Amino acid sequence: MERSKNKKILLSLILSIPFVFGGFITNDSMTPSFKMTKIVLDAGHGGKDPGNLGSRSKEKDINLAVTLLVGKYIKENLPDVEVIYTRDDDSFPTLKERPMIANNNKAHLFVSIHSNSAANKSAFGTETFVMGTKHFDANFDIVKRENSVILLEDNYEENYEGFDPKSPESYMMFNLMSKVHFENSVTLADHVETQFKDRVGRKSRGVKQGPFYVLWTPSMPSVLVELGFLSNSTEEQFLMSQQGKEYMASAIYRSIRDYKESIEKN
Repeated sequence: MERSKNKKILLSLILSIPFVFGGFITNDSMTPSFKMTKIVLDAGHGGKDPGNLGSRSKEKDINLAVTLLVGKYIKENLPDVEVIYTRDDDSFPTLKERPMIANNNKAHLFVSIHSNSAANKSAFGTETFVMGTKHFDANFDIVKRENSVILLEDNYEENYEGFDPKSPESYMMFNLMSKVHFENSVTLADHVETQFKDRVGRKSRGVKQGPFYVLWTPSMPSVLVELGFLSNSTEEQFLMSQQGKEYMASAIYRSIRDYKESIEKN
């Protein structure tokens, strides 16, 4: 009788374990899924820094117009995503401040928007960069041009600890970058170039790597988008038009939407 009673007590204890300790047991259904709820949009250049100059346009103006449209489309269609701008006017945040805004706000994504230029006036097309040093020599001209923005800043030698954007040797520091967000950055960049090519009909020059200072310090997936070449008169005309700005902004918005959907499924 006593043995039977002990068996019943033991069985009751065993059956009660899931209820007592259930709150400490993790499984897929109990683990909260990731949600992308905050993005920083960076309109390249601004203020005293015009960026690249076309025959009739300034890069800073086109970058800002497209960036604000991207933010508008996100707010209208992805109401759960907060949009933060590094600038929403003709101001001049430093190259160091731009990714710091993303880090300080604990953003889930950083997108920097630019317009290209080349000595060869026939060059045209879009390209999207992620942080990296692959094919560094081939991309050095554009990397040097974008990073040289720091030369317009006060005390840049002290603020950037001797980094010289014109010296290839200075870029050795970028080899120490973290690879933790590389794959997701490439995924977003691929979405961007696919949208430009398939939906807007632009020539895509592909996803590329470059040691851009603005992509080096963000602690989240980050890309730098080149909308096209202002040195090409046809492409400049397209990017100056309202339709052109809306098409490019819509493509970037759709890329962010598709990226958000893909990472939230995993």
